[in-house]
Amino acid sequence: MTAQTGHGAAVDIEACGKTFADGTRALEAATLDIARGETLVLLGPSGCGKTTMLRIIAGLEQPDAGGKVLFDGKDMTAVPIERRNVGMVFQSYALFPNMTVSENIGYGLKIRGVPHKERAERVAELVALTNISGLESRRIDQLSGGQRQRVALARAVAIRPGILLLDEPLTALDAALRDRLRGELNRLLRALGITTIYVTHDQSEAMELGDRIVVMQKGSIAQIGTPREIYFAPQGRFVAEFIGAANIVEASIEKGCLVLPGGRQPIPCDADMSAAVAMIRPETIRVTAAGAAPVSGTIDSVSFIGDRQRLVISGASSRLLTVDAPNTVQARPGDRIGLSISPDSVRLLPSES
Repeated sequence: MTAQTGHGAAVDIEACGKTFADGTRALEAATLDIARGETLVLLGPSGCGKTTMLRIIAGLEQPDAGGKVLFDGKDMTAVPIERRNVGMVFQSYALFPNMTVSENIGYGLKIRGVPHKERAERVAELVALTNISGLESRRIDQLSGGQRQRVALARAVAIRPGILLLDEPLTALDAALRDRLRGELNRLLRALGITTIYVTHDQSEAMELGDRIVVMQKGSIAQIGTPREIYFAPQGRFVAEFIGAANIVEASIEKGCLVLPGGRQPIPCDADMSAAVAMIRPETIRVTAAGAAPVSGTIDSVSFIGDRQRLVISGASSRLLTVDAPNTVQARPGDRIGLSISPDSVRLLPSES
């Protein structure tokens, strides 16, 4: 059972699967512990089961027989959503268009019978916390997308929920605003300190917001870990390729080295291994002079990205390799270069993944 630390409620999901009436298997039986005060991100492509899991936690869906949802050790599986003390923010925000900003934020408090004075104080506190001061009397249709997102979040946390559930709340925003609000949302979640479960298909959101990330694939949990663990130590090919850019290299092994078309790359491996599937992140490859590294190749293309440049290399591996190099490196298509890769930067993956 989850350790009782932090704020909000600890959540335990025990063997929760979901099969819909038409026979669709949306979620394989999953077991997951979420600590009090933790921000856990459910990450994966569309249709992987992440929203289904969120809806089971919220009480909007019932798990298959045998599945349980517990808050602080109490079985909540059959408890309806209105009695679970959860706050929710949807992609659409679901704000009341006939109410002002203040009325939207205070709505949950009003229907719970919170006195007017206390309600006004709570609304004022959240208006300041979410940086929407001056908008209290505006109607929802007078707000920008970013302002609506803040109002929806303030309304969700006004009731002081034990658990905050967010279902892709930034997806409807343009890229620049989404990047800016991601940082603000991270600051706000840390300030609130309550248990948060966040659904997204955006790896950047997951990396910035999550204390831990649950990567999901085809209704199952592929891996659980911190952002650094997921990025640097993926447990399978799907996770390696889904999170960030990754070079996947398949090669035979001789004397502790991957045997590649462009040379031999030392790797950490068992003496009896004869072949491997390996992951190498583009930023871990250092460009050197041809002949100054154990592996070499030819630059196919160069893309300037501002703070770095992305090189596509042929001839080094059986597949094209991607290299992220400093923007000060002189690189032109057709140049022959060396590729220096630390053995510790090569992550061996299960061949069946």
